[in-house]
Amino acid sequence: MEKKYKLGSHVVMKKPHACQTNDWVVTRVGVDIKLKCSNCGREVMMDRLEFEKKLKKVLGDTNE
Repeated sequence: MEKKYKLGSHVVMKKPHACQTNDWVVTRVGVDIKLKCSNCGREVMMDRLEFEKKLKKVLGDTNE
């Protein structure tokens, strides 16, 4: 199963953030992926391979 994500997608990660939420928004897509926590607003950057290993599911776009 291929997980489709793009700029503005809401994603759920396997492990929760320190603020106890798994919900993130993709704010940059490239070699690196930048995520913004939906609860506290903290931004995290990780390489694409690490992101795809930690990704649980894609919920949808913020634009829809």
